[in-house]
Amino acid sequence: QVQLVESGGGLVQAGGSLRLSCAFSGRSGRTFSMYNMHWFRQAPGKEREHVATISWSGDSTYYPDSVKGRFTITRDNAKNTVDLQMKSLKPEDTAVYYCAAGGSREGVGPGYWGQGTQVAISS
Repeated sequence: QVQLVESGGGLVQAGGSLRLSCAFSGRSGRTFSMYNMHWFRQAPGKEREHVATISWSGDSTYYPDSVKGRFTITRDNAKNTVDLQMKSLKPEDTAVYYCAAGGSREGVGPGYWGQGTQVAISS
């Protein structure tokens, strides 16, 4: 019913920037603008961490302290995409990054997930 495909991951040096993108496709009346959209990440051996949310309308965003001021989430409801601009990257930002749709503005309970894209930050 909903497919999410992430892109843009890669290897960058610490202090660098990277932009992730997630393309949304839906069937059976499931349209992009219905969903709060999120980015999560999971590093090896660690639990999945919520790193950004943008509301369905795009008028509000949420970031945890660990990324606030460095990460920016945006969405384009005409193109069905949600992006995560990351700057001042640190080695501890290394993780698989996942796009997710649905759930609350606090990132609780997304119903749909992408396959993930790897981000690696070298020191």
